[in-house]
Amino acid sequence: MPRTAAPPLTSPVPRAADSDRRRTNASVVLRSVLEHGPVARSTLSRLTGLSPASVTDYCARFTEAGLIREAAVPRRSQGVGRPHVPVDLDDSRFVVGAVHVAVPYTTVAVLDLRGRVLAERQLKHERTDPASVLARAADGLVALLDETPGRRPLGVGFAAGGWVDRETGTVVEHPLLGWREVPAREVIGARTGLPVHVDGHARALVNAERLFGRARGSRSVLHLFVGNVVDAAFATNDEVHHGPRSQAGTIAHLPVPGGTEPCDCGRVGCLQTELSERTLCRRARAAGVAAGLNPMRVVAAAAGGDPTAVRLLVERARMAGRAAGLLLDVLNPERVVVTEIGIISRADCLAALREAVGPDRAADVMPTSFPDSVLAVAGGAVALDVLYRDPLRVL
Repeated sequence: MPRTAAPPLTSPVPRAADSDRRRTNASVVLRSVLEHGPVARSTLSRLTGLSPASVTDYCARFTEAGLIREAAVPRRSQGVGRPHVPVDLDDSRFVVGAVHVAVPYTTVAVLDLRGRVLAERQLKHERTDPASVLARAADGLVALLDETPGRRPLGVGFAAGGWVDRETGTVVEHPLLGWREVPAREVIGARTGLPVHVDGHARALVNAERLFGRARGSRSVLHLFVGNVVDAAFATNDEVHHGPRSQAGTIAHLPVPGGTEPCDCGRVGCLQTELSERTLCRRARAAGVAAGLNPMRVVAAAAGGDPTAVRLLVERARMAGRAAGLLLDVLNPERVVVTEIGIISRADCLAALREAVGPDRAADVMPTSFPDSVLAVAGGAVALDVLYRDPLRVL
C-alpha cells in the first residue's frame, strides 16, 4: 500500500492569526512613532521587539500612506557609517472629525493625528430629538471640515454619555435626552459620507489618555466622568472593557455614602443624581449663587470669591472622590483620571477629591489631560483609537 505523508509537526498559521499579528505589529510601530518620534528605525526595533526588517517594512508603508515622514536632518552614529534617519508622525495630511452629544449642546471638532483640536464649535440644542440633533451635528462638522482644507478626513468619532453600543453604532439609551436605540453611526455616516465610529465618552477618554495624555504607559486606567451624565470606563493592558453590548461603566445608580438626593429609581443617594451638573446648578440657584443651568457660572462665582460657590464645588469634588475610592477598591487601577469641572478648575477641589480617595492612592488620581477641549477630544479619540489599533486597514 502506498504510504501517506505524515502530518506536519506544526500546523500552518491560520490566515486570521496572521492578519491579527500584522495588525498588532503595525499598531505597535505607529504608536511607538507617536510616543517617541522623531525616532530611528533601529530604536523602534528595540522598543517594539520586532526585527529591523519588519520595522523598516512598516515604516515604508506608513511613509507611502502619509502617516509618517523622515526627519529633515539625518543623525550619524559617532560621525561614521550610514546616517540614522529618524522618522516622525506626519500630522499635516490627515484629520478626524469629532462629534460629542451632551445634554445641553453638541460639540463638533476637527483633530489632527496627535489628538490636538484644530477647530471646534458648540451647537446648542434647538430640539433634542435624535434626528434633529444628529443632522445638525453632521452638517456642522462638514462645515468645519470645509474650513480646514488640504487635509484628508479619515473618519468621524462619535461619543456620548449613557449606554452606547460600539459594535452597532447605536445610542441604546440616554435617559436625560430621552433617546433609545438611536442609529448614530448610520445617520452621521449618511450625511457626511465618512466612516463613523461610535463609543461612550468615558471609554473614549480612556483611549485619549492612553494615546495622548498623562496615563500613557499605564497598565490599567480608570476614567470617571462627572457631568450631567456620570459614568466610568476601565482599561487594562491596552484594552478598554466594554462588556456585553458595551454596557460596562454604567454607574449612575452606584450608592454614594452621605448622599441625600432622591433618584427616579426610588432610592436616595445614587451617584448620578448626587453629582449631576443639574443638581449642582439647582443647589446654586437655591443658594442665590448663580441662575440658569450652566455649571460654569458656579465656577465663575467661586473664582470671584463667593464662599457658597466654593463650598458647593468642593463638596461635589469630595463626593466624586468617594465614588472614585469605591471604584479603586473594586478595580485597583494604576491610574485614575477624573473629568469634572471643579477638579479641572480649582486646586482646592482636586485636594478634596484626593483627600476623599485616601492617602494611600491620592497621588494616583489626576484630572483630565484635556481641560480645555475634553468633549472634542472624546469624540475625536473614538476615531483615532481605531486608526492606531489598525492603521493599515483604516488607510
